[in-house]
Amino acid sequence: MEATMTLAVPSNNPGGLDAEISEHFGHCDLFTLIQIQDGAIASVDTVANVEHGAGGCVGPVKLLHNKGVGALVVGGMGARPMQACADVGIAVYRAELLGLKHVKDAAAGLLAGSFALMRPEQTCKGDGNCHHH
Repeated sequence: MEATMTLAVPSNNPGGLDAEISEHFGHCDLFTLIQIQDGAIASVDTVANVEHGAGGCVGPVKLLHNKGVGALVVGGMGARPMQACADVGIAVYRAELLGLKHVKDAAAGLLAGSFALMRPEQTCKGDGNCHHH
């Protein structure tokens, strides 16, 4: 992990460290942005998600890229937004959300190195069987 990095976590309103993690990347209310500096949380901000229109979840990826996000913790996401993240240099970490409820849990897990990078075969296939994306 870089010395300074911005982490994004899909969140339910109102966002922030105590907010619940959203189970749906593309349809989350907002993203909590966590500035990590030297292995610790330096600041926390939120940014409203963009409309999930044509192009699927690529709009939120562009939003996060424009905000300088370097890492994203998700329970799951589709192949298209995952590829879009790769294209702009956002590392996607997959966290089983069953044990995570709040944004602070996702931040702590990332800082502890508990999450692996998401693999293409772990993406949601759009068949309705993927609950967390």
